[in-house]
Amino acid sequence: MIQINQLSKKYKGAEIFSVNDLNLTINEGEIFGLLGPNGAGKTTLISMLSSLLKPTSGSFSIDGMNYKDHQKELKQFIGTVPQEYALYPTLTAKENLMYFGSMYGIQKSDLQNDIQGHLETLGLSEFANKKIKTYSGGMKRRINLIAGILHKPKVLFLDEPTVGVDVQSRNVIIEHLKQLNAKGTTIIYTSHHLNEAEEFCSRVAIIDHGTIVCQGEPKKLIAEHNGAGNLEDVFLEKTGKALRDYA
Repeated sequence: MIQINQLSKKYKGAEIFSVNDLNLTINEGEIFGLLGPNGAGKTTLISMLSSLLKPTSGSFSIDGMNYKDHQKELKQFIGTVPQEYALYPTLTAKENLMYFGSMYGIQKSDLQNDIQGHLETLGLSEFANKKIKTYSGGMKRRINLIAGILHKPKVLFLDEPTVGVDVQSRNVIIEHLKQLNAKGTTIIYTSHHLNEAEEFCSRVAIIDHGTIVCQGEPKKLIAEHNGAGNLEDVFLEKTGKALRDYA
């Protein structure tokens, strides 16, 4: 589904590459986890794959479509759920979702039905007409997710979709994503919740300093590293225990 070849990104004025000569293949129907410390290049990589950032060099294709020649088609083909809330706080949840859905050209009747279905599944139907600014963090995360999947994307990019939410909201979000994946959506997901990634992802890649340091099925990676009891142990072995603060 996704083929990445020697992809690199260096921001203007930066001394080092945020993504450096990265190669990766993601198969159709996978739930693929991109894991790494702060500043490792995860968000930059997703931003390039979502056509939000122009690569410095290298190339990638999604479902055989090269990003240089098929940007318009790719924007309809993919969905993106950013780490920051992409919502209008003074609008209600339904108003937000009707607006974002209309941007994809979805017919109003179909859009209303889809919104209602997602709101019910994610436990938000009774709050549909409440303004987003009154929502809790977990509720905003769920609306943020709905906004990214209304057009039924074949590939879904998720940047920290469960950060800062309560256990119940996290569970509902993960279960909804599993349902989408079962219907054929390929998911690319970043998170610092390594226990969550270990259970949720079919494969993962650990990124550090803009390059992939290891990849594979979580259980196999754990088995391949002596003394590792979980994915967090593998992560720390590959990326070290030093703090990764950056500004």
